[in-house]
Amino acid sequence: MDQATNLRNMMRNGQSVSKKSSSKVITVTSGKGGVGKSNVSVNLAIHFRKMGKRVVIFDADFGLANIEVIFGIIPKYNLFDMIYNGMSMADVLTSGPLGIEFISGGSGVQELINLSKNQLNFLNEKLLDLDYLADIIIIDTGAGISDSVLNFIVSSNEVILVTTPEPTSITDAYAVLKALKNRKREDYKSTNINLIVNRVSSESEGLEIYTKLNRVTNKFLDINLNNIGFLPQDNNLTKSVIEQKPVTILYPKTKVSKAFEQIATNLLSNNSYKAKQDVGIRSVFSNLMNFKKSKK
Repeated sequence: MDQATNLRNMMRNGQSVSKKSSSKVITVTSGKGGVGKSNVSVNLAIHFRKMGKRVVIFDADFGLANIEVIFGIIPKYNLFDMIYNGMSMADVLTSGPLGIEFISGGSGVQELINLSKNQLNFLNEKLLDLDYLADIIIIDTGAGISDSVLNFIVSSNEVILVTTPEPTSITDAYAVLKALKNRKREDYKSTNINLIVNRVSSESEGLEIYTKLNRVTNKFLDINLNNIGFLPQDNNLTKSVIEQKPVTILYPKTKVSKAFEQIATNLLSNNSYKAKQDVGIRSVFSNLMNFKKSKK
């Protein structure tokens, strides 16, 4: 029986578990849909797992369920069931490939906006269990600049912004950063924003896009982007989505799979990443709920 299974059983039995530090929380987002954001979340999770990390993905793209589609797995329960139907965190966790766990948001989780104080406290306590279960928690947000997406970004200290070479995708990525700046909080400066340019024809194209976008965001928004790598255009990625299996598992030797591996390595070896405070998932959601309260 592996460690994740042991922890799940302990949670179900109400036993306490201890862990020295909180999980690393990485929020993956984009300015528009269809740029490969959820594929980034899933395939980085796979490489983190291969590197010996325990990984949980939280699908916060409410109503679309992209993570379960890419895995080809239908969860029995989702976060809505935990909040409203009395399910435990262990119940709503679904096992994916290589022992990766994921939580489906489900369409009903949009009701998070209207949670009562007691429900918020309940959710906070339940989410604390994830810090015991995972070394890395990946939050896959919705696309765009809605309040829920921006709240996740500002509440996290590690963010991956995904774009493509298409002008509209780059413009929308800039719109996310501009909206982040317009939150009128200094907190965004403590957010480490990593850029991934997906579907590039060459590394030079990816570097050119990163350089231009970073120059503009530095000048006009006072935001610095970290270059953590590029993902090449690869038809095998499209095939894997159709077959509902992650490309790094189905086609591990392709260029895009190797690129995912390099990006995962870059994320975990980057000094600024390792030096970030271990805020954990509970702290992220505490910040998220505080943002919602402050708007009322």
